[in-house]
Amino acid sequence: MKRSDSTIESPDEMIGRLLEWYAGNHRELPWRQDREPYHVWISEIMLQQTRVAAVIEYYERFMRELPDVQALAAVDEERLLKLWEGLGYYNRARNLQKAAVMICKEHEGHFPETYEEILRLPGIGAYTAGAIASICFGQATPAVDGNVLRVITRLTGDASCIDLEVTKKTIRDRMVPLYEGCSAEERGKLTQCWMELGATVCVPNGTPLCDNCPLAKDCVARAEDRIAELPVRARKKGRRVEERTVFVLVAGDSFALHKRDTKGLLAGLWEFPNVEGRLSMEEALKQAEDWELSPSGPWMELPYTHIFSHVEWHMTAYYILCEKMTDTLDRIEEITWFQRDVPETTAAVPSAFRPFLNLLRKSGENS
Repeated sequence: MKRSDSTIESPDEMIGRLLEWYAGNHRELPWRQDREPYHVWISEIMLQQTRVAAVIEYYERFMRELPDVQALAAVDEERLLKLWEGLGYYNRARNLQKAAVMICKEHEGHFPETYEEILRLPGIGAYTAGAIASICFGQATPAVDGNVLRVITRLTGDASCIDLEVTKKTIRDRMVPLYEGCSAEERGKLTQCWMELGATVCVPNGTPLCDNCPLAKDCVARAEDRIAELPVRARKKGRRVEERTVFVLVAGDSFALHKRDTKGLLAGLWEFPNVEGRLSMEEALKQAEDWELSPSGPWMELPYTHIFSHVEWHMTAYYILCEKMTDTLDRIEEITWFQRDVPETTAAVPSAFRPFLNLLRKSGENS
């Protein structure tokens, strides 16, 4: 290992230490029980932007209902989105199904085995393709995500900005010799070594656990006291803030939901009727009157902020009791009334609106 030149050599001794560490320290996760590409693929897509602990339950439920690529290709989209509910970034689920259909049509239901073919599937980028190709098929294809970038830039003292595609590609290319010197079986384990090292030792937040790292003696950042400086990230742009007024409309044992458009943020998901801007309680009641819902009075007011990657919704929800059910609301179009006492609807409600729904159901249980 050369110091401060941002390169990686491939000494057998270093690879041996990595693989030995992984054998004794990796977490037992359900998608690591075999090398089935369908399992690795679904887990990697779920793990994007989501913690491992949160993904396990989703993954196991998903596999019980959609155990193979054929089942995924055939499932109704509404049910697919319901299975994905709470994971966010719902286009990931839609792309999973598009890819499953493509696998069934173009590959006779068999997962493609080369990096290039895997990369052609909808929703799969270089990282996921590299992970599947190396873990499942023993190819020399590094999988470079944020965890791996953090490990490698600290290991080599590389101060390049990791948010740039050129940096990701350069690091990926530098890692290839490490894989070429391994057997097919070792390549898959090496990919998981890097992932595990970044997730549990060279951690994203807080002080890295260098005493537990098998590469500590090779680490440039540690030797030069530059751990806090690396990796280098681009300055994030501030999020746009939007005010929204949410209407939790309750008529008897029913409540109203609206299905969003098929394009844009939260496309095709269910939400409580809402309008832009923050209305007062009196203005919200007046709006309900204009919708001809015959509101009998406000029930509760609940503020809530939901943060997306690029925008913050500052929401004020008004729980309003209504005497009438109307199927069309001006500015919102069609709505659907669901029974409040059912434990779950078949509609996928995104996290931005889940707190309002959970409180509504809880109040129904206590009434």
